Amino acid sequence: MGIDKGSAAHVALPGLRTPAVGLDAPFEMLVACHERVHRSLDLLRRLQQHLLEYGPSAETVQASGDVLRYFDLAAPLHHQDEELHVFPPLLEGVDARLHAVVRRLQHDHRQMEVRWAAARVVLLAIATPPVSPAAPLNMEQTTTLDSFAALYEQHIVDEEALVYPAAQAALGADEVAAMSLDMAQRRGVR
Repeated sequence: MGIDKGSAAHVALPGLRTPAVGLDAPFEMLVACHERVHRSLDLLRRLQQHLLEYGPSAETVQASGDVLRYFDLAAPLHHQDEELHVFPPLLEGVDARLHAVVRRLQHDHRQMEVRWAAARVVLLAIATPPVSPAAPLNMEQTTTLDSFAALYEQHIVDEEALVYPAAQAALGADEVAAMSLDMAQRRGVR
């Protein structure tokens, strides 16, 4: 049985399929990044299930490598986008509720870095051939991966339902254009 990685038409990273969104629409790109986060976390869950049912294989090596690439490369840029462009205008505003949510989201980013470091160790062991026929995952490794994935769920909901709309309303056209330019430059896009 294979580890299905999705079936959308455009490929963002090897093994991860997602619709194309341009940097000229930065908030739409942030939402598209969340879609890729969901797909990567779903792949992580399927990887764990596959390991439990079938054990290590070439497919688990590939899937773990795909998850590693996404969270090593794209996720840090996404968090930088939010820290640099989305959160500051909300913290400058007077809405105490938004301040509290943004502060929690910033804390989440720090926790995601810590949890990713631990999850990364587990995934590197899976992604690094030769594949061992040993037990697929122990309870501690499973907890590490689950803890990392769980942190994203409410985080994304709060960003899309509350923070992104508020930031879009707070930013003028020039600020959105500067955000687009910065996002492109940090990704090496002209």
